[in-house]
Amino acid sequence: MTAESSVFTKIINREIKADIIFEDDVCIAIHDLNPVAPTHALLIPKKPIPMLSKASEEDHDILAHLMLSANVVAAKLEITDDFRLVINNGASACQTVFHLHLHILGGRKFTWPPG
Repeated sequence: MTAESSVFTKIINREIKADIIFEDDVCIAIHDLNPVAPTHALLIPKKPIPMLSKASEEDHDILAHLMLSANVVAAKLEITDDFRLVINNGASACQTVFHLHLHILGGRKFTWPPG
């Protein structure tokens, strides 16, 4: 499945319902349907970039915007002081939807290394 036809593109296009936390002209944040922490959101760029390693120099502003938007989403979720950002890049790194997205995790203590 390509990023252009992913479940995230369908959510962005309102073909599939999702619990939206935040949205602007560059990205959308939704609650994860299969949370791995008490607070688990996904921050998704509207441009369909398959994975971080496929981003190009022209995606610079989008990537920067995602980092700053993660703070906005964390504040909305009331986890501003303690949260983890995760980007899985490729199938071996557990990426299952090939449309770049950031996991925003919080609400519990995390350990290191993440495994």
